[in-house]
Amino acid sequence: MQDTEPHPNSERTTLIADWLRLEQADGVGCRSAHALLAAFGSPGAIFRAGPAALAAHVSASQAQALRTPFTPALTALVEATLAWLARPGHHLITFHDPLYPPALAEIADPPLLLYAAGRIELLARPLVAVVGSRNASVQGKLDAESFAAALSGAGLCVVSGLALGIDTAAHEGALRGPGATIAVVGTGLDRVYPARNRLLAHRIAEHGCLVSEYALGTPPLAANFPRRNRVISGLAAGVLVIEAAAQSGSLITAQMAAEQGREVFALPGSIHSALAKGCHRLIRDGAQLVETVDEVLAAMRVSPLAAGGPQQYAAPRETAPPPDAGLLAALGSDPVALDDLLGRLGVTPGELGGRLLALELSGLIAQLPGGRVQRLWR
Repeated sequence: MQDTEPHPNSERTTLIADWLRLEQADGVGCRSAHALLAAFGSPGAIFRAGPAALAAHVSASQAQALRTPFTPALTALVEATLAWLARPGHHLITFHDPLYPPALAEIADPPLLLYAAGRIELLARPLVAVVGSRNASVQGKLDAESFAAALSGAGLCVVSGLALGIDTAAHEGALRGPGATIAVVGTGLDRVYPARNRLLAHRIAEHGCLVSEYALGTPPLAANFPRRNRVISGLAAGVLVIEAAAQSGSLITAQMAAEQGREVFALPGSIHSALAKGCHRLIRDGAQLVETVDEVLAAMRVSPLAAGGPQQYAAPRETAPPPDAGLLAALGSDPVALDDLLGRLGVTPGELGGRLLALELSGLIAQLPGGRVQRLWR
């Protein structure tokens, strides 16, 4: 095979090429790569090692992969990465870089490389993850946005995964505070997934930070997202789960967080809600039940900022009766079928429809699928 190694015009180019070559070596995963780095000290030294030296640390097939010269595809990746890095705000952080987050370096299989777009200084901030269901309820998204805004207001940077639902709401809320937000994605940073979050991703790149361990051009492969979750939990000192079904991917993040020695928090929900099953399971397994932002801050030993710190999050304490207080009281906290609501109030369908519309326009209720309605707590 012809050696098509890019012609290095600087020590930096050679260093980047060596790290990418190690990261892309066929069959050499994170754990094997870290074992090699511990033995040889640097990617360049690994590639200069002879077959016998490599065979002492990896399998024969892995040693052969490490001795394979540059391919055209790898050369193209190096050149594309260098071009990407030439753009403002783009960074490639190697495992040996002083900027590599210390907390992430401590997990069992930390990424060799972190691609970052935006404010990389946020990686050194106190971090808390907020994750949950992609198919979140209206109330769940409000809770995620409120908690994230308050955590950011306390100076914590909020980490999440840019997915629809809870992740999106958490990023939106965190961008409102000084703590800002980090989105850890499962694709190369030259792609945005899901496409519906393209504008949000651009805002995070400007005011927060996008992070990925995956090389440029990596598509949204299903296997990448569970591995992405270990980075979310590994960066954070604690993980807050807001709405998760019994088989939710957020439970993987919470499990990884517990294994990594992080705090795990879960917001309880209704016993009738499928989206509360995962959180209730976490609580049974030892996660801390939280109802307020202050409980998260206390567990993480973080004090609210002197100015603009978060207020305790709970159902609003209204100083004046809200519009149509009687209907709101009849709604309670759980979703209610319209037929049940008619029975509770003893009114006509036409009258109930008008009153519900007024509350919906005021942002106090949400119409749900299946002819149900739910009161919203902000």
